[in-house]
Amino acid sequence: MLKRKVLIVDDEKLVRWSLTQKCAEYGFQSLEAPGGEEALRLAAAETPDVILLDVHLPDQSGIEVLEKLKQAGDTSAVIMMTADPQLEEVKAALRLGAYDFITKPLNFEELSVTVQNAAEANALRTEVESLRSEMRRRTGYHDVVGVSRKMTELMKFVRKIAASEASTILIQGESGTGKDLIAKAIHYDSARTDRPFVAINCSAIPENLMEAELFGHERGAFTDAKALKKGLFEVADGGTLFLDEIGELSPLLQAKLLRVLEDQVVRRVGGVRDFQVNVRVIAASNRDLERAVREGHFRQDLYYRLAIISIFIPPLRDRKDDILPLADFFLDHYNRKFRKSVRGMTEETRRLLLENEWPGNVRELKNAIERAMILEEDSLLRPNYLPHAVSGSHTGPGTSASAFPAPAGETSFAGSRRLPALSIPDGGTSLQDIEHALVEMALRQAGGNQMRAAKLLDISRDALRYKMKKFGLTHPDDDEQAAPATA
Repeated sequence: MLKRKVLIVDDEKLVRWSLTQKCAEYGFQSLEAPGGEEALRLAAAETPDVILLDVHLPDQSGIEVLEKLKQAGDTSAVIMMTADPQLEEVKAALRLGAYDFITKPLNFEELSVTVQNAAEANALRTEVESLRSEMRRRTGYHDVVGVSRKMTELMKFVRKIAASEASTILIQGESGTGKDLIAKAIHYDSARTDRPFVAINCSAIPENLMEAELFGHERGAFTDAKALKKGLFEVADGGTLFLDEIGELSPLLQAKLLRVLEDQVVRRVGGVRDFQVNVRVIAASNRDLERAVREGHFRQDLYYRLAIISIFIPPLRDRKDDILPLADFFLDHYNRKFRKSVRGMTEETRRLLLENEWPGNVRELKNAIERAMILEEDSLLRPNYLPHAVSGSHTGPGTSASAFPAPAGETSFAGSRRLPALSIPDGGTSLQDIEHALVEMALRQAGGNQMRAAKLLDISRDALRYKMKKFGLTHPDDDEQAAPATA
C-alpha cells in the first residue's frame, strides 16, 4: 500500500527535519521545501495528501502560496503553521480553503491528530468527488446518444439551460424519447449537481396520496399519518424535482403546485407554517399540454409558468440518423451486462432497424436490442431474434403467431398478433409481446371500450391509446378509432 505524502514547507531546516521524523512515525512519506516557489513545484509534481505550510517564508508569504495552490486546482489538505497567529491571517487562510491552523512551538500530539484527520478528510473528499464524477458520467450526457442535426442542436440548447438559473423547465415528447435522461443531464451538468435529483411519476400515484407525496404531511394530518413526513419539495431542496407526466395532475394539485412555483414555499398537509425551498422543477409530459389547456384539462397559468423554458424531443422516426448509433450503444451496454461478445450487427439487421418507424421511440429500440442480445449466440446480431414488429417475420423463437391461437369465438383486433399463452414458450418471448397480448386481452374483454380496457389495465386512457397505436390495434366497433392516440 502506497504511503500518503506530506509536504513540509518551512525555511528552518531543523523544523523540517523534526517534522519529517514525526511524520514518518505517523506513516507518511515526507517532502521538504524551504520556500514558496519550491513548495509550488513539489505540490504540482508530487500531489501530496497534506501540506504543512508556514505562514512566514523568505520568498513569499504562506497565505500567497495557499492562494496560488488553490488557483492551480491543488486538492491537498493544507495546515498552516505560525509562531504568532494573527486573526486576519487565520481568517484569510480559512477563507482560501486551509484545513486547519496550528501554532509553534508545535505540540506533536496535537500535530499527529491534525495531520491524520487532514489526510482522512482529503481521502474522503477525493472518494466523494470520484463517486460524483461517476454519477455524472452514468446519468448525464453520456447516456444521451444522438448524431443527427436535430439532436445536436437540442443538446446545445440543453447544455445552455443546465448552466442557467432557470427554475422551471418543461420537456415534451412522445413516450420513450428519453425525457428522463434529458432531465438528469440538466441536473448533473448544473450547479445543483451535488444536491438531490428527485423524480416522481405523477400518473403512478393515486390522487388522494399525491399531495402528501409532493408537500409532505404533519403527524395526525389524516388517519394513516402516524408520523411527520417530508414532501418531495423538501427532500429536493437545493436540487432538482422531476415531475414526469405532469399532465396527469388533478386541477386542485395543479393550483397548489403553481403556488409553490411562484413563491418557492411549501406547507405540509395538516401544517400551519410555510417552509422556504430552493428547487428547480423539471416537468415532462407526452401529452400536448397546449391542447390540454385549450380543452380545459390543464391550467393555463401553470402551463405558462412551466413553459418559460420549453424543450421538445423529436420522435426517433424524425431522426433516423440516430437509430444505428443508439443500437450500437445498446449493443455495447448489453454486451457488458450479459457478459457477451457480440461484435456488431449484420447488414440485414441494420437495414431492418433503419426501416422501422419505432412508434415506441428509443425505449422500443432499447427493448428490441435487449431481447435480441439475450437470445443471440453468434458473433453478429442477426434479424432472427428481433421482435416481429421490426423483423416482419415469425422466424425468431417465441414469435410464431400460430403458437398462440386466440380462444374460439373471441373478437380479433385488426393488426394484432395472437394472444400468448400464460406460460412462456420454450424458445422464450419478449416483454413487448406480453404487453401486446395484455392490451389485446383487455380490449377484447371490454368489448372494444377503451375506457373500460384502460381501467382493467390500471392505466390512463391516453396510455392505452398510445399502446394501441404502438401495436397496431384497432377495432371495427370502436367509435373512437379515428381519434389520434396521445403519445
